Amino acid sequence: MKRYEVGYTTGVFDLFHVGHLNILKRAKEQCEYLIVGVSSDELVLNYKKKQPVISHVDRMAIVEGVKYVDRVVPQTSRDKFTAWEQLSFDVMFVGDDWKGNNLFNQLEKQFSKVGVDIVYFPYTQNVSSTLVKEKIML
Repeated sequence: MKRYEVGYTTGVFDLFHVGHLNILKRAKEQCEYLIVGVSSDELVLNYKKKQPVISHVDRMAIVEGVKYVDRVVPQTSRDKFTAWEQLSFDVMFVGDDWKGNNLFNQLEKQFSKVGVDIVYFPYTQNVSSTLVKEKIML
């Protein structure tokens, strides 16, 4: 029996790489049912100030094709508490590069009041969509 019933994680998942796969695999190891929010192009442009290389529809299809994922939903807002209200997950999985971030410090307080855990996974070193883009440009 896994520790959690329903898990949730989010990401852009642009230029899908092993770091993306690692977080999805680790998340599924801890929950029976894994929901993944894939950031919309507009959301990414708003907070990262850059357009994803792969379209939102295609990124959702790629993530949906991963065997660890049970459901894919569009992420159109960074408001994780509202996502919880809509999806009713028990745990949220996040890369540890977000630990200590103001957004997640506040979220930890909100989630603790409703019994939702946040599990931080080690960030996969030496791989990111940014690094993949840089290698392509060489």
